[in-house]
Amino acid sequence: MIEIQNLTKTFGTGAEAFTALSEVSVTIRQNEFFTLLGPSGCGKTTLLRTIAGFVDPTSGTMTLDGADVLASPPYVRPVNTVFQNYALFPHMTVAENIGFGLEMQDRPKAEIKQTVGEMLELVQMTPLANRATSEISGGQQQRVALARALAPRPKVLLLDEPLSALDFKLRKEMQIELKRLQSETGITFVFVTHDQEEALTMSDRIAVMNEGQILQIGGPKEIYDHPAERFVADFIGETNFLEAELVSVDGEVAETRLPSGKTISTRAASGRAGAGKVTVAVRPEHALLEPPGALIDGKLENIVYFGTDTHYHVMLDGGARFVVRRQNQPDAVEAYTIGDAVGVSFNPGVGQVLRD
Repeated sequence: MIEIQNLTKTFGTGAEAFTALSEVSVTIRQNEFFTLLGPSGCGKTTLLRTIAGFVDPTSGTMTLDGADVLASPPYVRPVNTVFQNYALFPHMTVAENIGFGLEMQDRPKAEIKQTVGEMLELVQMTPLANRATSEISGGQQQRVALARALAPRPKVLLLDEPLSALDFKLRKEMQIELKRLQSETGITFVFVTHDQEEALTMSDRIAVMNEGQILQIGGPKEIYDHPAERFVADFIGETNFLEAELVSVDGEVAETRLPSGKTISTRAASGRAGAGKVTVAVRPEHALLEPPGALIDGKLENIVYFGTDTHYHVMLDGGARFVVRRQNQPDAVEAYTIGDAVGVSFNPGVGQVLRD
């Protein structure tokens, strides 16, 4: 649906020049929920606005459904955008807001009425059709904004952190709702967020961005379990980093020597070859807390109870910190106390050798 090649956007000139996007290339498929994920200032919103036509790139190419659209103004592109603040018309009803774009396109009144009815049903807002948007909740306003953007049936729907203003519980509900809407409409969704959990919950694929570049593209499980770089591993969820020595690589399996002197099999990053110092990433839920004498020993510094699980913060021998996450069981008795000498272990294959 969207093909972007070597897209660069530089703001300003001379010493004041700032490169927001640097040689970005990405393919977004038809009927896909695609998420641009990264910290503030990484370029994700600039890329979204370039797709929409609000930003002209400095160089590069972009096609939408096979057509070159870089020279096309926003209003002729088969794209709609849902913004953070929703931008609803407070003097209009829910139904009038949804039908506004269709009226601007001079669609027949009968078609507008039918489409508005379908959109109201799609976002489950039919009972509130005649309510002013200033009289409904934030979550309901978000549904109206989605329905208004979907009503003209664009080929691509762009969503710029539309859930950021919602409270936690409502945001979780709307994550599921957005994925349902995308699946039912068959429209390509391009979603911008800095929230890793949002990205993992909704996306078919995720592009992790930093400093104007895409570092890795993949499905949620691939991005989480097989991060290619330290930034990706650190940004997606919680991760422990261990300095180690790469002994050998055989295909996707690497033998690494930990600071304790013990050797374990880990996953090798793509393109990794030869020996030398490396960083091994281990997710807290993949590690085990044991008595001393495990792969790595240390001292238990803190125990943090989260309800669903407990986090054990360990100061490893050698000075590195390590977190072990254990799922809680009903009426389980805590076996460790702060200050205990403990060991940390993890099974072969769960560690990931990261690319430099």
